[in-house]
Parts: sequence; C-alpha cells; structure tokens
Amino acid sequence: MTEPIPRVRGSAGEVFRAFLVLGMTSFGGPVAHLGYFRTAFVERRGWITEREYAELVALCQFLPGPASSQVGFALGLLRAGTRGALAAFAGFTLPSAVLMVAFAYGASLLSGPVAEGALAGLKVVAVAIVAQAVWAMARTLTPDGRRAGIAVGAVVIATLFAGSVGQIAALVLGAGAGLLLCRGVADAAASPLRFPVRRSVAVVCLAVLVGILVLAPVVAAVTGSGSAQLFDVFSRAGALVFGGGHVVLPLLQAGVVDPGWVDDGTFLAGYGAAQAVPGPLFTFAAYLGAVSSVGPGGVVGALIALVAVFLPGMLLLVGILPFWNSLRRRGGVQAAIRGASAAVVGILAAALYSPVFTTAVTGPASFCLAVVCFALLTAGRMPPWVVVIVGAVGGVALSFLPL
Repeated sequence: MTEPIPRVRGSAGEVFRAFLVLGMTSFGGPVAHLGYFRTAFVERRGWITEREYAELVALCQFLPGPASSQVGFALGLLRAGTRGALAAFAGFTLPSAVLMVAFAYGASLLSGPVAEGALAGLKVVAVAIVAQAVWAMARTLTPDGRRAGIAVGAVVIATLFAGSVGQIAALVLGAGAGLLLCRGVADAAASPLRFPVRRSVAVVCLAVLVGILVLAPVVAAVTGSGSAQLFDVFSRAGALVFGGGHVVLPLLQAGVVDPGWVDDGTFLAGYGAAQAVPGPLFTFAAYLGAVSSVGPGGVVGALIALVAVFLPGMLLLVGILPFWNSLRRRGGVQAAIRGASAAVVGILAAALYSPVFTTAVTGPASFCLAVVCFALLTAGRMPPWVVVIVGAVGGVALSFLPL
C-alpha cells in the first residue's frame, strides 16, 4: 500500500480569494454549493480527495447548522488552519450578506424581465453543477454493486421523504448498510482527514455553545435588551436546524414574524431576494436583523443576526472534529463512512431531481440550456464562474424568445 501524500498547507489569503469567487458565483442553494465546492477544491485545486470530501459532507449533514457553510469552513481549516477557516467563512458569506443588507435598505435590482431571466438562467446553472458533482462522485464512491445499491436506496429515501428528515435517514441507513456490507473493502489510499484542532479547543467550543443556548434566553429575559433578544432568536434557529438552507425558514418565521418584529410581507420579500443572491441562504438572517423592529436594526442588527445564526453550527463542528479524527480510524467506522459516502451520492441525486431540476427546468428551452452548461463543465472543462455567466446570459435571452 502506498503512503498517503502529505497535505499541502496554504495561506488564509489564498483561501479567502477562492471562497470570495464562490461567494459571488455560487447560485442555487446548499446542494448546488456542495457541487461548486467539489469542482473548486477536489477537481480543480486538489485540496482534498473525492473520498475525503464525501466524508466531510456526510459529517456536516449529520450536524445541525448550515451544512454547506460548515463544509466550506472545514475546507478552509484543512487548508490554512484557523485563519483559513475564518477566511473561507468570510469570503463565502460576505457577498450575499452585503446584498441582503442592501436589499433591506431598498437597493433592489431583482425586478424586471432582465433580472428575472438572469435568475432563471442561474437556477439552470445549478442543475448542471449538481449533475456534474453526482456523476463524478458516483464514479469514485460507488465503484461496486454494494455501494451502488446503497446510493440507490438513499435516492429513494431522500426523494420520498423530502427535507432534512429524509436526508438524515438516508445517511443513517447508508452508514448502517456500510457496516454490514463494506467491511474489508479495499479503497485507494488517501491522506488522513485530520483537522488541526486540539481537544482542549474543541471542549471550549462545545462549552461556549452550551453556554449560548442556556444563557442567551436568560440574558434576553432579564435585561430586556433588544440586541440580546435578537441574538437569542437567531442563535436558537442556527442551532436547531438540520441541513441548512430552506429548513431554517420556519424557525426564523416563528422567531421574528410571530412576535411581530417583522411583518409577513417584509419577511416574504426578503425570502424572495435571498433566492436571487449567491452564497448561503442563512444570510437571510442579515436582512431580518436589519429590518427587525427589535434590536438596533440596520447594519448593527444585521451583524448580530448574522453572527448568531452561523455561530452555533461552527462551534459544534469545531467541537466534534478532533474526536472525529480518532473515531474514523476504526475499521467499523471506516465501513460506515463508505456506506455514508455512497448515501451522499444518492442524496445529491435526489436533490438534483427536487428541488434543483423541478424548479429550474420549466420547459424544452431551459432543459437545452442546462445541457449546454453541463457540457461546458464536463467536456469543455470551463470554470464554474464562466458557466454562471453563460447561464445568466442564456436565461435573459430565453426570456425574450417567443417560446
């Protein structure tokens, strides 16, 4: 067996630049983001192998919080340590957060036929990105009949039971099937997926997380501070959601609309804007913090809400990683990882169908545009940002055609 190749470390600046480009071009929601990440860091830059990436995705899917942002945070951590993790988070999050705050101040450019056509084209790009990720990951992670069967089962479960419940069930059952079917399976050697986090740091992060969940509502109730109430609502939403993205919306609605902090029309307008911007949907919290009648509002309110909604998931991820470093070495765990990784392929395939394909492909013209974008990514090996431009221009062109 060949020795694993030592992992090359990079700089925080390198990580920030890479994720800033993704933050400005990654349209389509959390599943599409995972496809963008795979293209950028597995295929183009080689920061992580296909198997390691699938393992990381599976781990983050198991944890509450914004799954795609957690994956990005962990990729930055692997590449450049703590500074790299923060750089990845900042680069991926800032573009959409700035756009959402701008929308809160009324700077909306999301109406009219041109903007709507571009948005439709960007949704089509997400179809191509996710399809490419599913195809490439399937070749590596389902090389035999057992793991292909696990992937097919995950497709069925995640499709029939939509949302985070179906995804988590598919991962759990995939891991269980891996324990039964994938022991002793020989895989190509890969570098150990070891994160540079000490156990003492992990314990502190977990303690801080518990402290936030226990003390934030107490501080908010005792002090009556609007800022404390805002932090409490958004931190609870970030801590309780599995899968991220759209799953957080009911929690946010219950937190800010039901008590009258934000009216229903304003909430829905912001949600519509969040669909049209790149990057994580969790930045919808920045918009809500800016327009909330409780708390400081504006940029300060946006910053409080943004930090609060992301912080629990990141603290939990860092708190788990060093224990995962040790746990993953066991033979049974490795077999479970193989099954869970195959299930990740199935989950992405199910998401490719719904909501990605069913939302974006509305007729023959949009289907043809999706095929063109897929061909540019695979046969043409075009960078995703180029395909994003092609999709946006194609969407605008299709909006003016009498089809």
